Amino acid sequence: MTPKQFANAVELALTPLADDAKAEGMKAYLLNQFEFLGLAAPVRRAAVKEIGKVKWQSSADLLAAAELLWQKPEREYRYTAVDLLRQHSAQLNVNDLPALQALLLQDAWWETVDGLSAVIAEVMHAAVQQKPNAAVTMDVWLKHPSHWVRRSAMLHQLGWRLDTDTTRLFGYAAQLADEKEFFIRKAIGWALRDYARWDPQAVTDFLVEHRERLSGLTVREAAKHLTLP
Repeated sequence: MTPKQFANAVELALTPLADDAKAEGMKAYLLNQFEFLGLAAPVRRAAVKEIGKVKWQSSADLLAAAELLWQKPEREYRYTAVDLLRQHSAQLNVNDLPALQALLLQDAWWETVDGLSAVIAEVMHAAVQQKPNAAVTMDVWLKHPSHWVRRSAMLHQLGWRLDTDTTRLFGYAAQLADEKEFFIRKAIGWALRDYARWDPQAVTDFLVEHRERLSGLTVREAAKHLTLP
């Protein structure tokens, strides 16, 4: 199946299930910025389950399919693209990060950014296992003009558990600590809270040391399951 055939098959599967009433609620939830078909995630995923079993010949074909879905106006197609990329993330590598960033920046909002950030986390985790300095790409992203790219850089180690590069985790948090952007402050707290499950003392120590610079939102998010002195 070619990327175009795949995108067309997804559209044929999802379009008949559209629910205008639910679509209005979904639009309102994202501040009426985007169009929706009105499909809950379980409904959408069930409809394209068999289509998603395609074996892609290359990462270029995989990304092409995702990009075709990304061009459709309703957000469910982008969510399907994220699912596709996560399912086949082992086919992606650091050379595909520019393409992922390009998707991330198109009509960006937290739900697509975070979905793609989960893909990026899987790509980066595999990359640093083979070449530790592969993470320098995220150092560059951390200085990107778009706060969405900076958010993705802050979140790129989510789920890494004890493989987390703590120098980067805490270093990124410190570098972004003075930002006023809500989605950056939230991301710092989220990243720290995720790692706190594996090393609560290290996160506690960081929060105590930098409490004056970190926003209240960041500290609340990070310390959700901690007791700070």
